[in-house]
Amino acid sequence: MKAEIQTLHNVWAAHRSINVTDGHQISFNELTNSIVSTGPISFFIIDFYDMSISHVSDSVYEIYDLNPGSITINDILCLLHPDDIKFVIKAEEFLTTFFVNKVGRDKLMSYKINYNYRVRLKNGNYVLFNHQALMLTLDETGGYGKSLIINTRIDHLGHTPNYKISLIGLHGEPSFMNLSIDENTEVPISFSKREIDIIKNISKGLNSGEIANKLFIAESTVKQHRKNILTKAECKNTAQLVKTCILHGLI
Repeated sequence: MKAEIQTLHNVWAAHRSINVTDGHQISFNELTNSIVSTGPISFFIIDFYDMSISHVSDSVYEIYDLNPGSITINDILCLLHPDDIKFVIKAEEFLTTFFVNKVGRDKLMSYKINYNYRVRLKNGNYVLFNHQALMLTLDETGGYGKSLIINTRIDHLGHTPNYKISLIGLHGEPSFMNLSIDENTEVPISFSKREIDIIKNISKGLNSGEIANKLFIAESTVKQHRKNILTKAECKNTAQLVKTCILHGLI
């Protein structure tokens, strides 16, 4: 896998910061709001300027048998399933182009990037993980600075990656879900901010009446939103909807 890992480094090298970027203090609220906490998680911050790792969670030892004090980015990349590393390379290449052509490089810090792949555990087994990345700093040219990386174990939802990318908009930016790295043959799933609020409350177990009270809208409005959401996501019920939204990093 060494050749594939070097290829991934080359993708990042073409877009990384040419200067040291200002440090970014991670607040508790910022961190917890960014994490999809549906299973065991690990996290760290990567600085693309020199590929150094910091703010490593202690869970990397419990999950992967890696030392939080000496971990490197290559240690982490070597855990990826051999059949998934090529997708990760294509995903990172796709993202650089997508932000330049569709969103704007300056909006990188306003999105949470999400896709999934299989990772080797401490016991040697490969299981499905949800990968989330939140860019924290950019240099003056838009080069990658520091990024928060969060990996959440989700093998209770499935065992095979969906090989799709989702960009969850922050600060009022639109979200792009179900993006394909190949010619984008499928129509991305798109939810309004109100629909996303309702989905998040559904995932917490609230019924339509409770959601209506919380959002100060009519219960009939919530029910109509729920119907529209299921149609958009092509889901038969809320259980399937929640699973789909977790896989896409929305909740």
